[in-house]
Amino acid sequence: MKQYYFFLVFLLFNSCQYFEKQVPSQKELLQKELKAINWKEVDEYPSFVDCDKVEDKTERQHCFFQYLTELIQDKLSIDTLSVLYPELDTIEVKVTIFPNAKMKFEPQFPKDSVAYDTIKIDSILTARLIDFPKVNPAIKRGIPVKTQFILPVILKVE
Repeated sequence: MKQYYFFLVFLLFNSCQYFEKQVPSQKELLQKELKAINWKEVDEYPSFVDCDKVEDKTERQHCFFQYLTELIQDKLSIDTLSVLYPELDTIEVKVTIFPNAKMKFEPQFPKDSVAYDTIKIDSILTARLIDFPKVNPAIKRGIPVKTQFILPVILKVE
């Protein structure tokens, strides 16, 4: 019977450690959460007021890119860009949308582009790509964030 009590007391003292839970430190939890976040994607893409009515996330993203492309094409179609550079049919524009809803446009030229004056094209784009409607910035975990993307803009020849 003594052995039985000894065994029972031994089990009682050893089983206490099974009830203790290790509480992870704040640093460990923070590192685990930071690794779980996908920093390459946003929760909500930027959007214009007209596109906010669309419920589906991918359709809203498509609406935003379509609307922005049309706005840029309309603003550039009234200029002589296509007349000055007829060989230039598409311009890739790097669009940056800041958390405060400001937009910045930078033309992206191939490294070997000597066929046209990149400084002149850049100044034309800077002069024309102003006065856009209010844009809502991208959202990541409830916080407005900066986003960048390259948008191909087809120049219309009329």
